[in-house]
Amino acid sequence: MKNSNGILKLTVLSMLVALGVVISPILRVEGMCPMAHFINIVCSVFMGPWYSLLCATLIGIIRMATMGIPPLALTGAVFGAFLSGVFYRMSKGKIICAVVGEVIGTGIIGAIVSYPVMSYLWGRDGLSWMFYVPSFICGTLIGGSIAYVFLRKIASNGMLTKLQLKLNSTSYTDKSTVLSDSLTIAAFGAILFVVIKIASNIFKLTGSIWNILAYAAPGVCVAAAIIYYVIKKVKTKDAAHC
Repeated sequence: MKNSNGILKLTVLSMLVALGVVISPILRVEGMCPMAHFINIVCSVFMGPWYSLLCATLIGIIRMATMGIPPLALTGAVFGAFLSGVFYRMSKGKIICAVVGEVIGTGIIGAIVSYPVMSYLWGRDGLSWMFYVPSFICGTLIGGSIAYVFLRKIASNGMLTKLQLKLNSTSYTDKSTVLSDSLTIAAFGAILFVVIKIASNIFKLTGSIWNILAYAAPGVCVAAAIIYYVIKKVKTKDAAHC
């Protein structure tokens, strides 16, 4: 039984590493790789912080070796991967905490560590301690939003718990709430942003309207999430008074 669990873990880890390498170029610019953060969070929730750290390290090494990516492939991944898993475990299975761990680990810690690595080891000029923070945070918010929607979906139908049990990982029951549903609606904005950007690149849509739509989508979804939250809370209070 232990051998089968070990083989399953290695299989899932290998699949996540392969997927992470393949999808990493999507929306990637130097200092921002949203899909890497998606893989970090998913692996953290599936398998825990240590496996997520290993997954991020392997993806980073492969990307550096085969794609010519600078050391940002590691500094912009490993801290967030580990903290995502730690925050998820500390919060007793709150998916949003896994996202927060990725944002803090990569968007702040990883971004700051990237400065001396890129300056002194890679020879890049004109950088500062906060140079990578905006782009790293932007990348983690996009990738984190996509991961949040995906994980909330499989958590709502029980698939996440079943997968965690099969992997012999710590499993939790993270039931949907008005707040989590509102966050899911808001997170769809990041998905729409990615979809519009990819579509505009594929079909060579260069009009300014596509940039406007891409950046408007997150705002519309956030507004919809706030409206949904307020309406649901008002209905809950009215029901309690009846």
